[in-house]
Parts: sequence; structure tokens; C-alpha cells
Amino acid sequence: MSNDAAAGTMMIVVGVVYLAMIILFIVAYWKIWSKAGFNGAWSLLMLVPLVNLIAFLYLAFAEWPIHKRLANPSTFN
Repeated sequence: MSNDAAAGTMMIVVGVVYLAMIILFIVAYWKIWSKAGFNGAWSLLMLVPLVNLIAFLYLAFAEWPIHKRLANPSTFN
């Protein structure tokens, strides 16, 4: 195998691993946002540079909807 073929194969392997990591993190953040009471689609903000930091800080310091619902059980359907 030539160096060009080996380099191409390595780039494909690295790309697949990178894509798998991105998917894993999106699924994990989807679960976190959902458990906090937000729409899980907010996890897609984690793909946008700088916006992901703002979203993470918002998630850390905002009052979560699940806490509001737990404080007032009559809001459960």
C-alpha cells in the first residue's frame, strides 16, 4: 500500500470516529436538555461554536422547567 492510500484510509477512519463522537455528544446533550425539561432539539446548539458556550451556561444557571413543574405538581397533565 502506498503512502497516499494509507493516508487516505487513515483520513476516512479519523472522519468516521469524529462523526461517531459528534453523534454521541449530541445524543447525550439531547438527554440532558430533555431531563431538564427543555426541548431536546436545543442540543443542536452545541454544534455551533460560541453559541454552544452560551447554551451551556444558560443550561447551568437557568431555572429548569422541570423544577417549576415539581414545585407545582398541579401543572402535571
